[in-house]
Amino acid sequence: MWMSTRRSPSPDLRAHGRPPYDDFNLGDHVGDDPSVVHRHRQMVAQVCGAEPVWLTQVHGRRVVRLSRSGDQCLADGQAVGADPIRADGSWTTEPGVACAVMVADCLPVLLAAPEGRGVAALHAGWRGLCGGVVEQGVAALCEASACDPADLMAWLGPCIGPMAFEVGAPVLEGFGLDPAIGHPAFVPQAAQNGQAKWLADLPRLARQRLQGLGLVKVDGGTWCTVSDPSRFFSFRRDGVTGRQAAFIWLQR
Repeated sequence: MWMSTRRSPSPDLRAHGRPPYDDFNLGDHVGDDPSVVHRHRQMVAQVCGAEPVWLTQVHGRRVVRLSRSGDQCLADGQAVGADPIRADGSWTTEPGVACAVMVADCLPVLLAAPEGRGVAALHAGWRGLCGGVVEQGVAALCEASACDPADLMAWLGPCIGPMAFEVGAPVLEGFGLDPAIGHPAFVPQAAQNGQAKWLADLPRLARQRLQGLGLVKVDGGTWCTVSDPSRFFSFRRDGVTGRQAAFIWLQR
C-alpha cells in the first residue's frame, strides 16, 4: 500500500511539472503536460514494484477486476491500448497488479483481504458514497477472496477534512437524511444568501458505511487535503490543480 503526495516519491526521482501542477501530479485529465504525467506514473511503478491500472473516474459505483494480460495489466473489458475503463474502484487477486485511485479532496479507500488473497481501491467522494461504491467494492473483494467483511482491513486516505467540507442540503438528501433533523456527520453553519450550510465529515460517513457492512478494522481518515498545501493537491482549495493517488497491490 502506498499514498502519493505532491512531493516526488524518492529523492532520486525528481518531478518536473509546472504550476499549478508542480511537484508530483499524477492526473492526466487536468491540463498538465502529458509527457510529465507519464514520467510520474512510470516513477510510481518503479517505487511500488507493481503496475498500476488507471481508471477514468466518474464519481459512480462501478468496481472492476484487474488482471494481467500478457505483459500488461488491464481492467476487465479493457482492450490492450484502449483508453482507461470508466469506473471508481478496482480489485485484484493477482500479485504485481496495483489498484489505483486519483484524488484531490475525495476519499481514497483501500481494502485488503486476509492472507494476501486480494486487495481493492475505491474512489469515494460524497457522490460515490451515496451511490454505493463502498458496498460494491466490499462485496466484490469478499466474493473474490472467499471472506467475510469482518475479515477485511480498510484504510482511509487523505481527503477534504470536516472543517473544510462545506455542503448544502442536496448532500444531506443524497445520503437519505432530512436536513431539518440533522446527523452527527453534518455540523450546521450560518446560512449564506438564505441557503442552509453544513460542515460534512467525509471520513466519518465512509467509516459508518464500512462498519455498517461489518468491517471492524478501519484505520486512517485523519489527513485534510485542503489544510495541508505543502503535501496535498486540493480542488476545493485551488480549483485548477493536480492529483495525488492511492495504491494497493499484492507483492509478487
